[in-house]
Amino acid sequence: MTTDMPTTPPAVRQVPAERTFHGDTVTDEFAWLAEKENPDTIAYLEAENAWTKAATAHLSDLQSTVFEEIKGRTQETDLSVPSRKGGYWYYTRTVEGKQYGIQCRVPAAPDEADPPATGDGAPLPGEEVLLDGNELAEGKNFFALGTFDITPDGDRLAYSVDFDGDERFTLKVKDLRTGEVLADEVPDTFYGSAWSADGSTLFYITVDDAWRPNKVWRHIVGQPASDDVVIFEEADERFWVGVELSRSEKFIIIDANSKVTSEVRVIDASAPTAEPALIRERVQGVEYSIEHHGHRFLILHNENAEDFAVAWTSVDNPGEWVELIPHQPGTRLESVDAFQRHIVISQRRDGLTGLRVMADGSTDSYDMEFPEPIYSVGLAGNPEYDTNVVRISYTSMITPDSVYDVDLITRAMVLRKQKPVLGEFNPDDYEQFREWANAADGTKVPISVVARKGVTRDGTAPLLLYGYGSYEISMDPYFSIARLSLLDRGVVYAIAHVRGGGEMGRRWYEEGKMLAKKNTFTDFVAAAEALVASSWTSADRLVARGGSAGGLLMGAIANIAPEAFAGIVAQVPFVDPLTSILDPSLPLTVTEWEEWGNPLENADVYAYMKSYSPYENVAKLKYPAILAVTSLNDTRVLYHEPAKWVARLRAVAPDGSYLLKTEMGAGHGGPSGRYDAWKEEAFVTAWILGTVGLA
Repeated sequence: MTTDMPTTPPAVRQVPAERTFHGDTVTDEFAWLAEKENPDTIAYLEAENAWTKAATAHLSDLQSTVFEEIKGRTQETDLSVPSRKGGYWYYTRTVEGKQYGIQCRVPAAPDEADPPATGDGAPLPGEEVLLDGNELAEGKNFFALGTFDITPDGDRLAYSVDFDGDERFTLKVKDLRTGEVLADEVPDTFYGSAWSADGSTLFYITVDDAWRPNKVWRHIVGQPASDDVVIFEEADERFWVGVELSRSEKFIIIDANSKVTSEVRVIDASAPTAEPALIRERVQGVEYSIEHHGHRFLILHNENAEDFAVAWTSVDNPGEWVELIPHQPGTRLESVDAFQRHIVISQRRDGLTGLRVMADGSTDSYDMEFPEPIYSVGLAGNPEYDTNVVRISYTSMITPDSVYDVDLITRAMVLRKQKPVLGEFNPDDYEQFREWANAADGTKVPISVVARKGVTRDGTAPLLLYGYGSYEISMDPYFSIARLSLLDRGVVYAIAHVRGGGEMGRRWYEEGKMLAKKNTFTDFVAAAEALVASSWTSADRLVARGGSAGGLLMGAIANIAPEAFAGIVAQVPFVDPLTSILDPSLPLTVTEWEEWGNPLENADVYAYMKSYSPYENVAKLKYPAILAVTSLNDTRVLYHEPAKWVARLRAVAPDGSYLLKTEMGAGHGGPSGRYDAWKEEAFVTAWILGTVGLA
């Protein structure tokens, strides 16, 4: 390739390929871009990168400025609040100039209740480095840590690494007494692991050819991986498996989950060779999870409880479920965490997260209270079972990430650390709001908004609207250092809490999936229109942004309401869902059928998905400017979806501005190092500012 900057987008050849389902024949002229090993594919992606670089060259100074702003506001040498487990305080350090975190610990005195002060982020006295991501990543273009799991006695560490971004990890074991990495090594493992009580046995997970975690293995430290034994295998292709050690360190928990059904087994952690014991057989449509709590297992479930309830069953003889917390419509119970003398329930109501505390042996409970009108709160770590103090994380659109320790008896709340924001940041310079949009069917859709004080609501302010809306994942209000580069230039930031997410409970999710998926898209358009109608912005100053399934949302709104947006940022976007969900050999496809429907077997699902698939519905429209960002090694949303989408946009609607940027050595999350991630965010931010005329 020439070093000269291209002056036009790259040409891409069209090779018509036909497919027929349910009597419907379609032609995909860019299907060949799925051939990852084809040199022409790589050449095309590199040519697109060159064009994107040329087309955004005028933004390079702004990109550099934004990067320096992000970097300058971040305390680069920092230290997380140490968490107590056993005889140690565990924490993560970052060092100025280094990309990755360093996992560390220091000894804890028996009666030491308060964590060591983190000071200026320097190493704590007596520090032991457990794992240095910078050393592991040396000479690599990508690095990600999967498992990080320490034995109950603190003597061994299981960890796994990925150097490609495809989320296939190599599992290793380190003896923390000697610092030696042992010969034990298992390639191609998945997230999740669990140690036996004595630290002699490690349980881990592998995936099948479709990247579905389907097997739980038992490995005895010191023995070759070839001797490892499969202790559970899930045959149903809709289900994936997980494994963990209970907080009490008494049970190995093995769960099998589809999108709508669960089944759990346990092994006594002191008897690692025992057969897994079933808690309750799966019942289609019933989801449940367990927490060990003394003589009982707590069970979070949705049997006759749309927003979930909590029951318990005996540890010695699991059977009947005895009600503990009844179902309360409108209050979605999301998780239950058990401590020796308390239970903490994570919940959401009226679009806000919350924490409820219940003492053991009592049905009385109280909710933790927080002052801001919109915020996000949740438990943070808490590895100790025998404790009266829990750690929580708290943030809002204007409050940086904050860590509190809460005494469950006195209810006293102690701020341990708030994420530093360097420079002249003052939260009083910003305001946050809760707005509501009216969806087409009359549903009220919440919107979280943040702006710098003084922004005039006369329709002239630029606005960035973010959305996701799938898998019951909630996009709760949160603080972002990088976002300040937008807010301080007068850009308003908003999150549309559209259906398909979980912000308003289980029904909110149900009304944005399967044959109701289009509600996700129309909710987002309604949010955009509401923000214009309330004079926050105007359509020619409004940019939309979303990633992964939120990238599907971006592609859909580009087709159904292109006039409502000046620009769209689609990151690792799921924009060719019909093609992917029709192919059961692809990663995640079969497990996704309970989220999107099965177009392979159901003609109605096929027709419905085809009617909203962004790639299928590209038309000769006046599209807003589009920036698509993807990664070559992404396993979750394959790179060729946005590559094909951009190629078809140019072919069908050639007058638009479409850019494709591919990370050639990364996965679903993009660049792995923090400085590289900041550069990527600075690039996207500069493009957004350029699109709304603030370059």
